[in-house]
Amino acid sequence: MSIFKGVATALITPMKDDRVDFDSLEKLVKFQLNNGADALVVNGTTGEPTTLSRAERVSVSKTVIELVNKKVPVILGAGSNNTHTTISYATENETLGADALLTVTPYYNKCTQKGLVEHYKAVSNSVKIPIIMYNVPGRTGVNINPDTALEIAQNCKNVIAIKEASGNISQISEVARLTKGLLDLYSGDDGIVLPILSLGGIGVISVVSNVIPQLMHDIVANFLAGDILKSRELQFKVNPFVSAAFCEVNPIPIKCAASLMNLCKNELRLPLTPCSKEQFVREEMIKLGLIK
Repeated sequence: MSIFKGVATALITPMKDDRVDFDSLEKLVKFQLNNGADALVVNGTTGEPTTLSRAERVSVSKTVIELVNKKVPVILGAGSNNTHTTISYATENETLGADALLTVTPYYNKCTQKGLVEHYKAVSNSVKIPIIMYNVPGRTGVNINPDTALEIAQNCKNVIAIKEASGNISQISEVARLTKGLLDLYSGDDGIVLPILSLGGIGVISVVSNVIPQLMHDIVANFLAGDILKSRELQFKVNPFVSAAFCEVNPIPIKCAASLMNLCKNELRLPLTPCSKEQFVREEMIKLGLIK
């Protein structure tokens, strides 16, 4: 059974005076629940987890799980460059009540394809809840090859989906072909949701849905309902804003956008700094009617 169909928002982690801003976190979660989000991802890349302490990660996860109260699935990030640490995060997240895990490939170490298989086997064996593999070679330096994705799916019963953010449509097509019936396919790139849906994808784990959850939900919902033309129209509509939301490294621009909607402060943890292209972000938000 799929974890979700539609859009899962990769939540930003709001900050205030270099601390997690839990009041704004509550505002963000309520905004998502009231505006079409089909699932929430906590402590993914967009949530700046590598600069959060262990205690902060746990507190953010607990808060979101309590606020959501089973209305939609909550997927917790559980990834590192160390398999033992990843297992520790995974088991902790399962105990916290996560509905599923998002587990990025080990970064920096640049393991082999065999290493990827063994890594996901070890994590899979440590928990019972579903796992989404996260392939984002631009950040990690490691790519999950299509045949590796198949091997992992065949050997890890609770690895049931992949978030594909390689940007390589040919590769994603091959992953879809090889793993059909074994893995659910989610887009990890907001600008190519429609092409991935056409390959059999069932949703997107989205950055821009922090501020446009309904639009991102509607791209998927219309496609799955058979209205491909409407889905395409919406994809074209959001793509200029997607460009703005990635004009600097994520989550810098999307946090700027959320602040312009008064959802949180425009504050990040070093080494990330506030967006230097705020006017570009603002202009694209005005075009979408998000702000005046």
